[in-house]
Amino acid sequence: MASMRRPLVAGNWKMNGLRADGVARAAALAAKAAAGAAECDIVLCPPATLITEIAAALAPAEGRLMLSGQDCAPAPGGAFTGDISAPMLADAGCKFVIVGHSERRAGHGESDAVVRAKAEAAVTAGLVPIVCVGETDTERDAGRALDVVAAQLAGSLPKAAGSALVVAYEPVWAIGTGRTPTTAEVAEVHAFIRDRLAATPGIAAAAVRVLYGGSVKPDNAARLFAVEGVDGGLVGGASLNINDFWTICLSCGRGRRRDARG
Repeated sequence: MASMRRPLVAGNWKMNGLRADGVARAAALAAKAAAGAAECDIVLCPPATLITEIAAALAPAEGRLMLSGQDCAPAPGGAFTGDISAPMLADAGCKFVIVGHSERRAGHGESDAVVRAKAEAAVTAGLVPIVCVGETDTERDAGRALDVVAAQLAGSLPKAAGSALVVAYEPVWAIGTGRTPTTAEVAEVHAFIRDRLAATPGIAAAAVRVLYGGSVKPDNAARLFAVEGVDGGLVGGASLNINDFWTICLSCGRGRRRDARG
């Protein structure tokens, strides 16, 4: 069965951007999007300090560009110094939020249970969580890539999310390294994720977009996005260069049919 899931490209700026350069970057992207729409949904994930001002900078391309947080707390509010809640992100204009990025799993010790709690907090606040999963180089070399992804999905996916969910496969060994998996490896994991989604109660699997993330660049985006089952990308470093990011967005192409098993 085929689906017309609209591709999605998300640009994760990580801990990069001060007010002047961040707003200028967002305004440049808005100008491109207003002049010629890409055939995908485009989501910007700036640092939390810039969300409100970037929301204003994106106004010329309203409806074509959306905002996302890079993380959220499991709780909706309270005595959690330094944390940002999902309702706060929604109030600032976000529609999405990344949860479970490998840099938070590894650098902040976030477990699958914590990622699930954050994803469920996002859904409750009306945000779409972008749940990240992926294996390390050691795990892939040991032949455990699918086992690792299966465990992360089982422990991290929000319950009863329906279609309010995006999954991003990000092989940890490819993030920021310039290395990318072969198209066969990407296809295998994406098909595996789609099958797991189909077997998960409370999730509208056919409507859930599964993105690829890990050193997506202008020169490999079209090849990666053409892989069966890939519904777009989670882009890191390349999203900081607006010309590169726009080229990646255009790589989604027009009217591509997506695999929709499940």
